[in-house]
Amino acid sequence: MQIQIHEQGSKRIAEIISNNIILHSAEDGLQLMADLYYQDIEKIIMHEKNITPAFFDLKTRLAGEVLQKFSNYKVQLAIVGDFSQYPGQSMKDFIFESNKGRLVNFLPDVEVAKERLFR
Repeated sequence: MQIQIHEQGSKRIAEIISNNIILHSAEDGLQLMADLYYQDIEKIIMHEKNITPAFFDLKTRLAGEVLQKFSNYKVQLAIVGDFSQYPGQSMKDFIFESNKGRLVNFLPDVEVAKERLFR
């Protein structure tokens, strides 16, 4: 796993780069936040491919558990990828509602994520 830091003024975003699944559980999300906290980072970009597919099956409740951790600690998260592969209406609604807020967003690419998180 690599962490690429994007900076604009005093704002810092960590982009997680890996060929492997990094986020398997809510605890993995919490550990990632803790590791980055000590680098003074409160904004994270994760790629959809680095998140277990169970996250995108809302019946598992994993998405809710993970996003609750990010919400509790006020860490902004942008998940980037092609979400059209998750055809269920529930997931589409979940993404739509998440994107209305500022804490967790599902976005098409890193550039859009950076733009959103640097605001």
